[in-house]
Amino acid sequence: MGTMTMASSSLVLRPRASPLSPRRAPTRRAALPAPQATAAETPREGLSVVVGEGETRTPTTRLYSLAPYPLLLAALLPGAEPITAAFEPFVELVRTFSLPDWLVHWGHPGNMAVVLFAMGGYGTYLGFRIKLSDDPEEKAKAKDLHPKLLGGMFFFFALGATGGVTALLTSGKPIFESPHAVTGVIGLALLTVQSLLPTLFEGNPGLRGAHGLLGSSIMTLFLFHAAFGLQLGLSF
Repeated sequence: MGTMTMASSSLVLRPRASPLSPRRAPTRRAALPAPQATAAETPREGLSVVVGEGETRTPTTRLYSLAPYPLLLAALLPGAEPITAAFEPFVELVRTFSLPDWLVHWGHPGNMAVVLFAMGGYGTYLGFRIKLSDDPEEKAKAKDLHPKLLGGMFFFFALGATGGVTALLTSGKPIFESPHAVTGVIGLALLTVQSLLPTLFEGNPGLRGAHGLLGSSIMTLFLFHAAFGLQLGLSF
C-alpha cells in the first residue's frame, strides 16, 4: 500500500508537456566571417588567385614613366623614316669616300663645339656689353658684331644638324632617339624666335629684355645639348 502511494505521487509530480504549447523553431548559428589574408598569405606577383569556382585572376603591375623624352619626340620630331629615306642617297655617297671612322664619329661634335664656344660664347658676351657698357664706341661695335656672330651660329647649327644626322646614319645608328636630338630641335626653334625679336624692338622696347633673357636661356640649353652629344658619342 505504501509502495503504491509513493509511485502515484511520483506520477503526479512529474511535469507533462502541454499539447497546446508552441514549439520553438530550431536556431541556426550565424556563419563566422572569413579570415582576412595576412601579409604572409597575400599572393605574390605572378601567382593566380582563385576568386570563385572556375574563375581565376592574375595580379598585374602597372608601370608609369615620367620621362619627358617620348612626349617631346612625338610633339617635335617628324619621324625617322622619312628623314632616313631623304638622307639615304647622301649617306651612300659619304660611305664611298671611305673616311676614317674617327672623323665620321667625332667630326660633327668637334665642329659644333667650335661654333658654340667661339661664335656663341663671344656673341653672348657682346650682347651683355650692349646692355651694360657705358662706352658708346664699344656699344656700337658690339651692336654691329653681335647679330653677325649669333646669326652665323644659327646657320652653322642648322647645317651641323644635317651633318649629325648623316654621321649617325653612316655609322648605322638610329636618329631622333636621344636627348641630344631633342635639345637640338628645341634649340633651333628658339633660335628662330630669337632672330625675329630684334625686328620688333622699335615698337616694343621692352622686348630687349626678353631678347636677352631668351638668349641666355638658349645658350644654357646648348650647353646641355653639348653634354648630351658627348654622352651620345661615347655610347658607341
